[in-house]
Formats: sequence, C-alpha cells, structure tokens
Amino acid sequence: MITTTRCLIRPFETRDIESFMIYRNDLDWMKHQSFKGLTREEYENVLLGEQSFLQGTQLAIIDKAMDELIGDVYIQQEGTTYWIGYTIVPTRARQGYAFEVMSGLIRHFADQGAETFKAGVLGTNVASIALLKKLKFTFFATELDEQIYRLDVSDIW
Repeated sequence: MITTTRCLIRPFETRDIESFMIYRNDLDWMKHQSFKGLTREEYENVLLGEQSFLQGTQLAIIDKAMDELIGDVYIQQEGTTYWIGYTIVPTRARQGYAFEVMSGLIRHFADQGAETFKAGVLGTNVASIALLKKLKFTFFATELDEQIYRLDVSDIW
C-alpha cells in the first residue's frame, strides 16, 4: 500500500470491479490503452487473482477523502527496472492525480532499489506524453506502435 496526499494505491478489491469496468469499457476514453472491453469475470480473474510485480500487476488508485476508485496503475518489475502505466477516470482527469500518483510510485520504488522506470505510450496520446515529460522521463525508443519513455533515478536524485 502506497499513499500520496490525496490517494491510496492498493490491490483491487471486489467492490472496485464495477467502477473499474465503467471506465475500462468506455472504448472512447480508453482509445490509447490496452486491457479494456472485458467481462466482469475476466477483470476479476486478473485483478483479484495472485499479484506479482515480476509478472505485472494492476493496482487501484483510491481517493482517500471519498474512498472511491479513481483509476489504476500497472507495474511490472524487470530487475531494477520498473515498467509503469496509469489510467485516471474521465471525471478526475486533468486534476493532477496522475502526476501525484506516479511521483509517489517513483519515490516508493526508488527507495526500494529501482534504478530505471519505463513507460510505453502511443504517439497519439499527447496528454500522457506531456505527463511523462513533466515527470522527467525522456524518449528512449519506439517498439512496435509504442513510444518508450525512460527515467533513470540517478537523473533526478
């Protein structure tokens, strides 16, 4: 469990699934994302099953004041490199939640020994690219249809 000023990042619970499905199955909102358009059972199998950073895990972003799901993050560990992804519900977009949560995650995992963070983003996802640049990620490479951005902890501390 990781906390930021406004948010709690924790494993998914059964009560989160309905809210998760609402934004994850909004195909217009999720046009830049994968892991969408699934059934409740498919989401539950992934989100409520065994979780491991080495296999990749999805965590819930909870608004602490309202105790409600406002998004999710994906984290996958490869040695001292962490792949990260993020989604915020449309009603909370552009309010600084993604920056707050990603900053908190980066600090948390850097304190645990992470040396590098990577994020893949479609070139058409202008808002996500802007967020990564604000977090001091730099363009690293293009793989398939995604631009890969990278942040070395040594560059920020």
